[in-house]
Amino acid sequence: MITVRIRFEKTGEAAYISLLDLQRVFHRILKRSGLPVYYTQGFNPHIYLSFACPLSLGQESLCECCEVKTEAEDVLQPYMPRGIKVLSAQQAQNKVAEIDHASYLVTLPASAAAALDAYNAAENAMVVKKTKRGQKELDLKTIIPHVEYEQAGEQLQFNLVLPCGSYNPALLLGYLQQQYNIPPWLCSVLRTKLYTKNNEEFC
Repeated sequence: MITVRIRFEKTGEAAYISLLDLQRVFHRILKRSGLPVYYTQGFNPHIYLSFACPLSLGQESLCECCEVKTEAEDVLQPYMPRGIKVLSAQQAQNKVAEIDHASYLVTLPASAAAALDAYNAAENAMVVKKTKRGQKELDLKTIIPHVEYEQAGEQLQFNLVLPCGSYNPALLLGYLQQQYNIPPWLCSVLRTKLYTKNNEEFC
C-alpha cells in the first residue's frame, strides 16, 4: 500500500460543502471509482481518508488535498460533484505535518475601502477567537498589521499569508462586518497555496 495524495480545487457552490459532508462525498467517489483503497480494521470498517487543513464553510480553495492508502492510482474527476476539480492523484511527497502557512486572496466590495483605511489607521483591532478551550481576545493588528488592497472594477482585492490551523481570514472579515457593516455576502475568500516551514509550496 502507498499513500496517495489527491489535490483538488473546491470552488463555487462546493465551498458550502462542510468537512463532514466532503468526507462522505469522497467515500462515495472512491467506492464508485473501484480504486483499491485501504479500509480501517474493526467492527465498522471505513475507508482511510485524511484531509489537510480543512477550510471554513463558505471559503474556496485552489489547493485542497486529502490522502488515501491504495495499491493503484486513478482519475477520479468523472465522479466529482460540480465545484470540485481533481488536480492530481499521486504518491505523497511531503508530510501533512509540514504544512505551516497558507496564502489567501480576499475580495470585498469597493465600498469597503473606507473600512480598510480605518483598519490600517487603527492602533488595535480586538476580536474574540474561538478555541478548543473556549474563547480568547486577540488583537488582529499583531497578526495582520496592514492590508495592502487594490481595486479591480467594483471590487477590492488583497492577499493574506496566515499560519495554518491558527488563524483564518474570517477573523478579519468578521471584524470588518461588525465594525463597519460590510455585507458578508459580498465578501469571498480563496485559498491559493499551502506552504511548508521552509516557505516551499506544499505538494
